Amino acid sequence: MWRNRNVWILLSGEFIAGLGLWLGIIGNLEFMQAKLPSDFLKSLLLAGGLLAGIAVGPYAGRLTDQASKKRVMLIAGFVRAISVIFMLIAIHTGSIWWMALFLVLLQISAAFYFPALQAALPLIVADKDLLQLNGVHMNVSTLSRIIGTALAGVLLVVLPLSMLYVGSLVGYVGLFILTWFLNFDERQLDKPEKMKNKSSEKNSFKDVFPIIKNLPIVYMTLIMTLVPVLFLGGFNLLVINISELQHSSAIKGWIYTAEGISFMLGAFIIKLITDRVSPYIILFFCSFLIGGSELFLYLANVPVLSVLAFSLFGFSVGCFFPTAATIFQTKVPKDYHGRFFSFRNMLDRISFQIVLLISGFLLDLIGLQLMCVLFGAISIIMTTIFYARHKRVQMVEQNKKKASSST
Repeated sequence: MWRNRNVWILLSGEFIAGLGLWLGIIGNLEFMQAKLPSDFLKSLLLAGGLLAGIAVGPYAGRLTDQASKKRVMLIAGFVRAISVIFMLIAIHTGSIWWMALFLVLLQISAAFYFPALQAALPLIVADKDLLQLNGVHMNVSTLSRIIGTALAGVLLVVLPLSMLYVGSLVGYVGLFILTWFLNFDERQLDKPEKMKNKSSEKNSFKDVFPIIKNLPIVYMTLIMTLVPVLFLGGFNLLVINISELQHSSAIKGWIYTAEGISFMLGAFIIKLITDRVSPYIILFFCSFLIGGSELFLYLANVPVLSVLAFSLFGFSVGCFFPTAATIFQTKVPKDYHGRFFSFRNMLDRISFQIVLLISGFLLDLIGLQLMCVLFGAISIIMTTIFYARHKRVQMVEQNKKKASSST
C-alpha cells in the first residue's frame, strides 16, 4: 500500500486541506461569537448549510456512480475554494448573510466530494488494506486538525480574522492541485453487461435501499453511527460553552488537541485488534464509551475533567469510524458505492442538523451540564437497545442453523 502513489497523494491532500478546513472552522466560531449571542441562532446558521448539502445528496450519489470519481472530486474541490471568497466578503461587511452563503457552498461541495472520495478508496488499494488506509486517512485528518486549531489560535492573536480564511483558501487550492495527479482505474467496477445498458432511470438513487436491507451488518452499522453524531452534532457549540463556563479561551485548544491525539491513538489500536474482535463488539463498546464521555461533561467546569471527557470521546470515535467505514467499503457492492456513501452522507447530515438545532435550543434552555447528562443517557440507552436487538437476531440465526443441520 505504501508504494502506491495515489495513497500518498490522497494523504498529502487530506493534510493540506485539513489545515485549511480547521483554520476556517476556528474562524467561523470566532465570527459567530462576535455576531450571534444566541446558541440557537448559531445552530440555525450552521444548519442552513447542512440543509443545502442534504438537498443535493441524491444527485451527488447518482453522479458519483455514473461519472468519473476524480472529476467529481475536482469540481467539488473548485467550488469549495470559491466559497471562501464569500466568507472574506462576510468579514469585510460584517454580514451574517454572506457567511450563510459561504456555508451553503461549502456543504454542497462536501456533499459531492466525500462520497466520491469514499467510493475511490476501494479502487486505490486492495480490500485487505482498506482498514489500514481508513485509519491512516483519519489520523492524517486528525493531525491536520490538531495543527490547524493550534495554528489558528496563534494567528488570531497576531493577525486579523480574514487571514485565517486566506490560509483556508490556500489549503483548498492545494488539495485541488494534488487531486489532478490522482490516477486509478475506474474500470475495476466490472459491471455486468445488462447493468451497463440500463437507462439512467433504472440507475436511480433508490436502488441502494434494497442493498442496505439485504445486508444486516451494513444496516446495523448505519444505525449505530447515530450514537457518535449525538455528540458530534453540537461539538463546536460544546467547546464554545465550556470556554465561556471556565472563562478561558485556551481550553478550546486543549480540548481539540486532546480529542485529536486520542482519536489517532484509537485509530492505531483498532488496526491491532480488528482481527481478533468482532466489528459489532467494537461498535457497541465504543458507543458505550461515547455515552460515558457525555456524562463526564456534567463536570465541564473542571478543566482537567472536560479535557478527559473529550479524550475519551476521541479514542472511542477513533476506533468506531475506521471500523464502520471498512464495513461499508467491503460489504456494499462497488457499483453502488457512490449512491450508498451519498445516502450515508445525507443521513449523517440530517441527524447532525437535528442534533445541532436541539443542542442550540437546550444550551439556551437548560445549560451545558444538564444537556450533556441527557445526551449521555440517550446514547447509553440507544446502545443497550441496539445490543439487545443484535443478540436476539444472532440467537434466531443460530436456531435456524441448528434446525437446518438437524434435518
